[in-house]
Amino acid sequence: MSNIVLQGNTWLLSGEILVDNANAVLVESAGLEISEALQIDFSAVTNTDTSAISLMMEWQRRAIAAKHKISFVNLPEGLESLATLYGVSDFIPLSA
Repeated sequence: MSNIVLQGNTWLLSGEILVDNANAVLVESAGLEISEALQIDFSAVTNTDTSAISLMMEWQRRAIAAKHKISFVNLPEGLESLATLYGVSDFIPLSA
């Protein structure tokens, strides 16, 4: 199970983001505005797989369509490794 909470200009993600629930996360996020300089924080995410990369790329597409910038923070080490492995790390804006 996962959850998204809007706090200021940040989406705080929690729980797991796996293929089994990725669509539910996408549906939940559709109701949230992508504002200018949005940060999506993975610090409370406990487990991910490649579906999290798909979500990140979809949120990036939404931000581009809205002419806004987003960044992803506190990614689990494994998720960063997967993005590098699949050659998409250059397309995912990360913040320290």
